[in-house]
Amino acid sequence: MEIKLAKSAGFCFGVKRAVDMVYEQAQKREERLDAGEEQVPDIYTFGPVIHNEEVVKDLKKRGVKVLRTEEELKTLEDGIVIIRSHGVGEHIYETIREKGLENIDMTCPFVKKIHNIVKRESEAGKYIIIIGDPNHPEVIGIRGWAGKRACVIENEKDAREFCLGNTELDDESDNKICIVSQTTFNYNKFKYLVEILLKTRYDISVLNTICNATKERQTEAEHIANEVDAMIVIGDKHSSNTQKLFEICKKACENTYYIQTLDDLNMNQLKLKSVEAVGITAGASTPNNIIEEVQNNVRLNF
Repeated sequence: MEIKLAKSAGFCFGVKRAVDMVYEQAQKREERLDAGEEQVPDIYTFGPVIHNEEVVKDLKKRGVKVLRTEEELKTLEDGIVIIRSHGVGEHIYETIREKGLENIDMTCPFVKKIHNIVKRESEAGKYIIIIGDPNHPEVIGIRGWAGKRACVIENEKDAREFCLGNTELDDESDNKICIVSQTTFNYNKFKYLVEILLKTRYDISVLNTICNATKERQTEAEHIANEVDAMIVIGDKHSSNTQKLFEICKKACENTYYIQTLDDLNMNQLKLKSVEAVGITAGASTPNNIIEEVQNNVRLNF
């Protein structure tokens, strides 16, 4: 059995940076409590620090609480609020300041760059198009910096409907558009949607804000999937970038399996299909210990 593990599998820079910070803060809090300090602030993340249930459960055991909504944030009287790598809209920072809470901003630098772009271009009078999943926290955060004249386009249907006419852009003298992308969006799909949008009468500037690490991860996964008999994609079921990896690998290799942990992998399926070469990749929110566990067990069972 040959196993091909993607070099790009696992935590990306932004996710590792955020997760390390949360663990660091949790450790400091534990040390202060052990030392007998009476007033030790609670630690919160605005939304799960990453889309990985195993990591979130472990942090919960260490006392890290998750804020799911702005309404929950507004109920706090004190505490440390950590902004995860996905980032948040401008109004969340305003709420944190108004409540007098300590803020540790771990927004991925690549995402922060998009915030700055859409804020600048929006203030310059441009209409903002964000290509991505409208329900993804990163996209929701970007939308929160883009002003009132903005929309999210996720698929071909959205793009073609936009081309048929947008009431916010009916004025010929005000038809400048700036297009950005969710950092983890499928690069080929982004290019396709941009091609559709460029056929409109609008003055469009396109900024490819897909993270290089995402593009490299997708390219490497596709390359490996084309060379193996079966492909294993590891990541949380809520992870957008892992879902896209699965879609890419599935097109290249029919025997592609999407798992969260080793418990989800049916070894009998691989044995029945006479697999000689297995590829393994993982989303940006997948810890190395889970990847190693899957890799070692596949090797031991064949």
